[in-house]
Amino acid sequence: MYRKVYNELLAWKDSPRRKPLVLKGARQVGKTWLTREFANEAYEDSIYISFDRDADAVKIFNDTKDPRQILERLGLIRGKTVLPERTLIILDEIQECPNALGSLKYFNEEANEYHVITAGSLLGAYLGAVSYPVGKVNLLNVYPLTFEEYLAAADTGMYQYYRSIKSGADYVSAFHGRMTEHYKKYLIIGGMPECVQSWVNNAAPEEIDAIKEEMISLYENDFTKHSGKVNSGRILQVFRSIVPQLAKENNEKFMYAAIAKSARAKDFEDAIEWLISSGIAYRILNVSKPEYPLRAYEMLNYFKLFLLDTGLIKHMAGLTNKSVLLAEAFQFKGQLAENYVLEQLMPLSDQTPHFYSFAQEREIDFMLQRGESIVPLEVKSGGGKNAVSFKSYIAGHNPETAIRISTNEFLKNGAITNVPLYFTGKLFELASEG
Repeated sequence: MYRKVYNELLAWKDSPRRKPLVLKGARQVGKTWLTREFANEAYEDSIYISFDRDADAVKIFNDTKDPRQILERLGLIRGKTVLPERTLIILDEIQECPNALGSLKYFNEEANEYHVITAGSLLGAYLGAVSYPVGKVNLLNVYPLTFEEYLAAADTGMYQYYRSIKSGADYVSAFHGRMTEHYKKYLIIGGMPECVQSWVNNAAPEEIDAIKEEMISLYENDFTKHSGKVNSGRILQVFRSIVPQLAKENNEKFMYAAIAKSARAKDFEDAIEWLISSGIAYRILNVSKPEYPLRAYEMLNYFKLFLLDTGLIKHMAGLTNKSVLLAEAFQFKGQLAENYVLEQLMPLSDQTPHFYSFAQEREIDFMLQRGESIVPLEVKSGGGKNAVSFKSYIAGHNPETAIRISTNEFLKNGAITNVPLYFTGKLFELASEG
């Protein structure tokens, strides 16, 4: 399975600034598969440790912090020599062994010639609750499969076309219908690796629905098992409120009162932070000014929550495959498209997008920072061009680049570039001149 993040692993391997690597990301996004595939293809050998199943490995890290003693003992129990730069050490489910996490500091300082990758379930939330060696590790986020990665698995020909797009000049109108069909399938299947693999292997919608149901149950069970000091019931309440929050008419921001009548921010802040840190939810903040740098104008109490995967949110909303695939208009269509767009944007930058609300209940769906330029982004789930807020913003701010994402074909029209929804991951290439 093609994963773009694999190239970042290769860059990490050869980087002069390489430190032990911590992979962050929600459950089931493919972290374990990625590390083992990387080991098989880029190294002569590897040692894989899963701390939730290997008591001997836990004992080794509990007994000593000396990285060379650790490596010697790991080699002995695995019956192989651990070689600098040639053996990849994979420490999985590292949240089950806090001493292993602490040892990364010493691997960096005393044995950095050895290559170490760590991953774990809900590791982002775990790292937020414990002390770990800040500055002594590299961090890398792993997300669900993007539309591009789904396409690589589902349709090689269309994937090659996707890869060929370097600017608007490369756009081919004849492929629009086929690509739009794949976009709709992606809304149904989503980007969780097991769902995509199931579709490629079996094309059985009922199997994909069963996988999603299991994943949602797994996440909800995790709230109880791994929430630590955070109230697990409140995590569950926030998680289950994401779809109803997005479905609200004039969904301007996350409303605590939509969780429970008497809910207050201070009661649910930790639960929200837990979901975001775990990678299960994405939070986008409103900005008071659409100016560079956007982070300076964030309104921390004015935000929206989205889910990590469009396929999961489609399932939680109870949408039928028929409505997504065939209906021109259906309830929750706009919200599903917004969640999809955010899912494609997240891996493109280390900066989470923002949104902008201004006069008379007008709103720009996403505000992107590209260098020192601010790019407004309007999402249309269909082909409509009646975007009062978008046009009002352009008239008032005269941005260098303004992008509308919709089911329409690619078109540059004055200040506005229309980018097909399936090319969200290529929006800057298509909006550029050339």
